[in-house]
Amino acid sequence: MDTKTIKKEAKSNETTQRISGSEAVVRCLLEEGVKVLYGYPGGAIMPVYDELYKYQGKIHHVLARHEQGATHAAQGYARISGEVGVAIATSGPGATNLITGIADAQIDSTPMVCITGQVGSHLLGSDAFQETDIVGISTPVTKWNCQVTKASDIPAVLAKAFYIAKSGRPGPVLVDITKDAQFEEFDFNYKKCTGIRSYTAVPKTEKASVEAAAKLINAAKKPLVVWGQGVILSEAEEAFKAVIEKAGIPSAWTILGASAIPTSHPLNVGMVGMHGNYAPNVLTNECDLLIAVGMRFDDRVTGNLATYAKQAKVIHFEIDPAEINKNVKADVAVLGDAKASLETILPLINENSHTEWHQEFKDLYAIEYEKVIKNDLYPTKEGLTMGEVLNQINIQSKGEAAIVSDVGQHQMIACRYAEFNQTKSNITSGGLGTMGFGLPAAIGAKMAKPEREVVSISGDGGYQMTIQELGTIFQQKAAVKVVVLNNDFLGMVRQWQQLFFDKRYASTEMVNPNFVAIAEGYYIRARKVTTREELVEAVAEMMASKEAYFLEVCVEKEDNVFPMIPTGASVSDIRLE
Repeated sequence: MDTKTIKKEAKSNETTQRISGSEAVVRCLLEEGVKVLYGYPGGAIMPVYDELYKYQGKIHHVLARHEQGATHAAQGYARISGEVGVAIATSGPGATNLITGIADAQIDSTPMVCITGQVGSHLLGSDAFQETDIVGISTPVTKWNCQVTKASDIPAVLAKAFYIAKSGRPGPVLVDITKDAQFEEFDFNYKKCTGIRSYTAVPKTEKASVEAAAKLINAAKKPLVVWGQGVILSEAEEAFKAVIEKAGIPSAWTILGASAIPTSHPLNVGMVGMHGNYAPNVLTNECDLLIAVGMRFDDRVTGNLATYAKQAKVIHFEIDPAEINKNVKADVAVLGDAKASLETILPLINENSHTEWHQEFKDLYAIEYEKVIKNDLYPTKEGLTMGEVLNQINIQSKGEAAIVSDVGQHQMIACRYAEFNQTKSNITSGGLGTMGFGLPAAIGAKMAKPEREVVSISGDGGYQMTIQELGTIFQQKAAVKVVVLNNDFLGMVRQWQQLFFDKRYASTEMVNPNFVAIAEGYYIRARKVTTREELVEAVAEMMASKEAYFLEVCVEKEDNVFPMIPTGASVSDIRLE
């Protein structure tokens, strides 16, 4: 028997092995089924990297070009796969560079575990080189965090971290491990965490609340469903579709809920919110029953709360009790996992069609089509529009691509016009609105699902915040299709300056570099399009490529995204121009 192997008492079949804390970290990741992690090495995390070197072939480390890029890549990996994304960094600036991605994951309910190295425990609090209180810094933006100073605590803490990150309403967890804990040896044994005292991941669904919700649905004349990412996170797509089809309810989505059901589904009436579709926004204030499923009534969805759906009864299907009555008062709250709740309510609701109510959505869509959609997708003016670029991507991908968008005008256009035939296809930064999210998140998405076509859509502003991740694409040979819609402006801010600040374009005009040359500098095939005649061929060439491809499309400089609900306005006040 190996002298490092120690058998426990006879009553237990488990064995322990004496290893270092750093090796334990890697072994824990393997026990949790982690195949890929994203990170950047440094002094305080070097022992773990040494072990990762030894475990090559069992776990793949992706060297990002910036720690923020590592977190966004981990988010993209998690969002398209449904698994926990993992990012790793050293102490000090390495750890603080993770914070934006962690905050993004927290507000968008993305399961992620971040592991940071820390100075030796005897140096804590001494302002040692590259020491920061990352636990204190990250507390407001993590679901849970913990600092480990003893190697023997590593297995239990990491098991708990993965459980918390994935269970219930998902979110990011940070584990900070001192350098001496990484070197220290102990008797390793790993047990997956299956529950934590005082932590209720999924609240119990009350039968009375489901029955009350069914009664309201059956009595409604003008019901409207608004669904969010909770449908996707709980894998409730089929149950959700069965409920709305049986009840015949028009259904709209938040940007993180997009793709839960196909874009072409007859009950899919479009996006709600600031730049959502005309019909679901206006008719929110005319429905008699508003059914929210797995969404949190974000301010970008509701507009002015004082005027939001005041005429309607409200049913809120939600896993997180903290979201109930936080922004919008619910007449009936159905707590629990969305899939289980929807499956429970399905036999209790009556079949219906709501034909006249549906016609109201069709009539308003016709108005939006003439005033906005037609001009976005099939423009007659000389300059290219963002919408027609998305339209060409739809045609070439046949709605099968995963669209990973950055933040800004292009994001709203992508969310409005991208066609989705399968779930987990719309990956974007919703709640935090993180410019720079798109490119690294697309890398993570492509690595998680290499068989899927992944298209990154960015503006010229956000793209340059993480442009260095082209190096990661090149090194990993990730066949991401990168599209930059270039209007030489920080477009969304410029739009607001035009509409609300008398066209005072303060610090929003961009003097951009040669994007094609930069992409080619990373050995990525690249092309620039300035005319409509070039667009169809360029998009087809990009989508046919088996390798990474960069496409810059120069679009109209001062195009605006409509419809639009001005800040503080009611959803009924949505503007078409």
